[in-house]
Amino acid sequence: MMTRLLILGGTQEAAQLVTQLAPLPGLEVIASLAGRLRQPATPAGTLRVGGFGGIEGLRTYLREQQIALLIDATHPFASQISFYAASAAHACGLPHLMLVRPAWVPVAGDRWLAVDSLAAAAAQLPGLAQRVFLTIGRQEVATFAPLTELWFLMRMIDPPTPTIPMPPGLLLLERGPFTLAHERQLLHTHAIEAIVSKNSGGPATDAKLHAARELGLPVLMVQRPALPESVHVTDVAQAYQWVVTQLARA
Repeated sequence: MMTRLLILGGTQEAAQLVTQLAPLPGLEVIASLAGRLRQPATPAGTLRVGGFGGIEGLRTYLREQQIALLIDATHPFASQISFYAASAAHACGLPHLMLVRPAWVPVAGDRWLAVDSLAAAAAQLPGLAQRVFLTIGRQEVATFAPLTELWFLMRMIDPPTPTIPMPPGLLLLERGPFTLAHERQLLHTHAIEAIVSKNSGGPATDAKLHAARELGLPVLMVQRPALPESVHVTDVAQAYQWVVTQLARA
C-alpha cells in the first residue's frame, strides 16, 4: 500500500525535496503550490495548484486524499498556511514536519536596520535614502506607493496586477539565484542608496547582502513572522531522512 505524502511547497527546497523523494518505493508524493507565480518551478511527482479554502478545506483534503504524512516547506513569510498546516495535521493525527531554511544573520560590515514589517521599513526610508532597491516580491509593493519623493528599483519574478498602486521607479523581472557580480553591477548602475528585504534566508538571493556590505549600504531587513511550534528541520537532507524514518515506522 502506498503512503501518501503532501508537501506544501513554493520554495526551492520544496522542489528539491520532491525530486529526491519521488523515487522512493511505497511513497506517493503530492506537491502543492499556492499558484501565486505565473511560471512556478514545477517539481516532480503529482502536482496540485491553488489554495485549500482555509483550515477546514485543508483538513478535508487531508482526510479525503488519505494523506499519511505532511511537510510544510512553504516560504518563511507564509505564516498563515504554516499555522493551518500545523492545526490540520494535529486534528487529523498526521506526522507533521516543517522545513524552514535558516534566516540570514548580519556579519561584520553589515549596516542592517531590523524592522517588524514593510510598513515600518517604508516609514524609515525618508531621510535615509532617495534611491531604494526593493526585493520584497510583488504582493506588498503598494506599501511604498505613497513615497512619491523617492525612486525605487523593484525586483520580482512576476509583475504585479495592474490595479496595484506602484511607487515611482523601475520594475525589474528576474528570478534568482543571483551572483555577487550581478548584484554589485545592479546597485552601481541604479545608484542604489538602501535596500529593503525580507529575511527570507537561503543562498539564491543573498548576494545582494554581500554587495550592500561592500558598498556600505543600509539594509532595512524585515524580520520573520512567528511560526507554529512543531518538529522542524533546516535543510532538504534532514527532511528526506525524516520521511525515510516515518516510512520505516509505517
